[in-house]
Amino acid sequence: MAYVIGNDCINCGACEGACPAGAISEQGNIRVIDAAACLDCGACAGECPAQVISQG
Repeated sequence: MAYVIGNDCINCGACEGACPAGAISEQGNIRVIDAAACLDCGACAGECPAQVISQG
């Protein structure tokens, strides 16, 4: 199951740089994860300072 970024995202970009699949992009004022590209590795969740990334 792919990871998801919650609505409380602070749009810092830390997760995007941590994603080995390049599955994270900016959309509006938050980052989003492309579920089809997500490797379910959790690297993004470990880098999120707001702790708003979880397995969906």
